Amino acid sequence: MASSARLLLARWPRLLARNRASTALALPGREVHQYQELKNSSCLQPKMPPCDFVPEKYDSHTYEQILKIRQDNVFPSLLTCYKRPLLIHQGHMQWLFDFEGRRYLDFFAGIATVSVGHCHPKVTAAGQKQLGRLGHTSNIYLHPGIQEYSKKLTALLPGSLKVAYLTNSGTEANDLALLIARIFTHNNDVICLRGSYHGGSTYVMGVTAIGRYKHAVANGVNCHSTMLPDVFRGPWGGSHCRDSPVQTIRKCSCSSGTCHANDQYIAQFKDTLQTCVPNKVAAFIAEPIQGVNGAVQFPKGFLKEAYQLVRERGGLCIADEVQTGFGRTGSHFWGFQGHDVIPDIVTMAKGIGNGFPMAAVVTTAEIAHSLTENLHFNTFGGNPMACAVGSAVLDAIAEDALQKNCQEIGTHLLLEFAKLRDKFEIIGDVRGKGLMIGIEMVKNKETCQPLPAEEMDQIWEDCKDMGLLIGKGGIYLQTFRIKPPMCITKEDADFAVAVFHEALIRHMERTAEN
Repeated sequence: MASSARLLLARWPRLLARNRASTALALPGREVHQYQELKNSSCLQPKMPPCDFVPEKYDSHTYEQILKIRQDNVFPSLLTCYKRPLLIHQGHMQWLFDFEGRRYLDFFAGIATVSVGHCHPKVTAAGQKQLGRLGHTSNIYLHPGIQEYSKKLTALLPGSLKVAYLTNSGTEANDLALLIARIFTHNNDVICLRGSYHGGSTYVMGVTAIGRYKHAVANGVNCHSTMLPDVFRGPWGGSHCRDSPVQTIRKCSCSSGTCHANDQYIAQFKDTLQTCVPNKVAAFIAEPIQGVNGAVQFPKGFLKEAYQLVRERGGLCIADEVQTGFGRTGSHFWGFQGHDVIPDIVTMAKGIGNGFPMAAVVTTAEIAHSLTENLHFNTFGGNPMACAVGSAVLDAIAEDALQKNCQEIGTHLLLEFAKLRDKFEIIGDVRGKGLMIGIEMVKNKETCQPLPAEEMDQIWEDCKDMGLLIGKGGIYLQTFRIKPPMCITKEDADFAVAVFHEALIRHMERTAEN
C-alpha cells in the first residue's frame, strides 16, 4: 500500500466532508485514483516480531464447551473482551498463545498486572521452590518470607515509609488505607478525583469516581470527588502542562515557571475543601497517573499543592500506585516521585506479583501503629508464596533493567503514537510516561467528542486480529490503554505502532465507504 495513498486516507474524513453527498468527489483526479486503489487493495498486515518459544499443545475443553461452562457457572458480570472472546492457553514474557496456537503481543498485560513478563523464569522458579517447601501459614506464625520481603520492599520507598501490610488485591489495599487514615486522624471525610478507580468493594467504591463501576447501593460514606485536572479534556490545559514526552495539542500561554491550568484546578480543589467537607479531613487519595481512566496526567505541581492543602486540614495523602508502581513510568520507581511528593500511605498491587494475587500498604511506623487499637487480620496476605514471588519480581526488575526499558521503549512508543496523532483526525490525545500510555480517540480534534463505541470496538478488534492486544478505558471508554509487560523490545513497539496504524487506515476505509 503506497505511503502517499495512506496519507490521503488518513485525512480522508476532512476531504470527504467537502462533498459528502456527491459521488464525484471534489478532489484532483490523481488523489481520487489513489484513494480508489487504496480502497480496492487488500489490507496489509504488519509482520510480527519473531519468537522462538513453542507453546504446549492445548488439551482441555473445546472452545464451545468453555463458553457453555462460562455461561452456566460464572457470574455474568465478569465480562470478556472481543466479539469472539480469546481462549488463552499459555504465556511467555510479552507473548500470549491461544488454544489454537495463535500468538499475540500482549500490550495490556492482564490490565497492567504482568510486570516482568508472563511466566518469567526467575519468578516461576521462586514460586515452584516455595510451593514445595511451604505453601501457606497465616501471620499467627513467623516465617522468613514476610519479614525478608517487607524489608526488601520498603527499602525502595523514601523517607519514613518503612512499614508494610501485605494484602491480596489493590481493592483490599485501598480499603485498608482508607481505614487506617480514618483511625489515625479521627476524621471521616475522604477526597478523590473524578475519573479515579480505586477498587470495587463497597467501602472503596466511594472513592471510585467512574459511573459504570458504582452500583446503586450505599457505599463509601463521607467520600467526595473533586474536579479532575485533565489538561486535555478538562476546561484548562496547554502544551507545557504534563510531565510527558508528548504534550496536548492545545496551545499554552503561560509564562516561564507558571501554569495557568494548575492554578485553575487548584482553585477548584480549594472550592471542594471550602464547600463539601468539614474543617478536618481524613485523607486525599489519588493515582499519580490515572489508570482505568486512560493514563490521564495532571499538571506539573498539582499533587504537590493538593497534598499541602489536605495536610493543612489534618488529612493524610494516599498514593495509589497499583498501576504506576514498580518502575512502569520509567523516570522513577514510584509514580509519586515524578510529582516531587512523599505520601503518608502508599498502596500497590498488580505488578507487585506479576500476576500472583498480592498487594501491599506501606506507611510510617506512627501511622501503622494506629491499627493496633483493635484487631485487624488478613488470612492470605503475606503468605510464603506471595512473598517468594514478590521478592523474585523485585529481583527481575533490577536484573533485567526494566525501569530503564520502560523509560526508553515507552518514550519511543509515545513519540511514534504522537506521529499518528498528527496524521489522523480521530486521535485527540497521546499521553503518559514510560509504559503507561493512553491514546484518546475523538470524532474530530475540533470538538473532541469521544469516538463512538462501535468505532472504538472495531479498531480494537482489528488490532486483535493482527496479533496486538490493547485495553480500553476512560469515562466514555474512548481511550486505548497501552500497558504492556515491561520487558517489551523496540521491535515489539514498532510492530504495535504499525498494527495500530493499519487499524486506523481500515477505520478510515470504512468511514469513506459509509
